Amino acid sequence: MFVMELTYTAPVEQVDEFHAAHLDWLNRLYEEGVVIASGRKNPRDGGVLLAVGDDRARIEAIAGADPFVTGGVCTYRITEFVATKTAPELERYK
Repeated sequence: MFVMELTYTAPVEQVDEFHAAHLDWLNRLYEEGVVIASGRKNPRDGGVLLAVGDDRARIEAIAGADPFVTGGVCTYRITEFVATKTAPELERYK
């Protein structure tokens, strides 16, 4: 499993220009079962995605395809972790 933390590198007004494309990208990842949770950080200086998989290179490629990245308004920090305990609903992700 991966924590994908994105940090805006541009003003929020510029980030918002890519928001619709980012949501389309994100919705595809939910449909594929790659992302299981996501949301804005508070304060709004980026966001966090929880992604499943065991291929870091694939997760890095996914992050690189985010319209926020291709638009030059954010960077990603990716942390891999092994879920050793989960809520019952998330058991399959261990």
